[in-house]
Amino acid sequence: MKAKEIRSMTVAEIESKIVELRDKLFKQKIQKSIGQTANLYAIRYTKKDIAKLLTILTEKRSNNEKQ
Repeated sequence: MKAKEIRSMTVAEIESKIVELRDKLFKQKIQKSIGQTANLYAIRYTKKDIAKLLTILTEKRSNNEKQ
């Protein structure tokens, strides 16, 4: 997920995407522990996407408070 895409989203959309990705991360961790996953890097990419979303969400919220 690119930062430009995230910045074009609303705060509510970002929050819903975070919930969705956290659920996806949980499922990926379960699959990894069972040994069913083929792509071990998927967990890393999901974590990075969550971090990007949280960072941009914080930026948007701080900009709203300043205005």
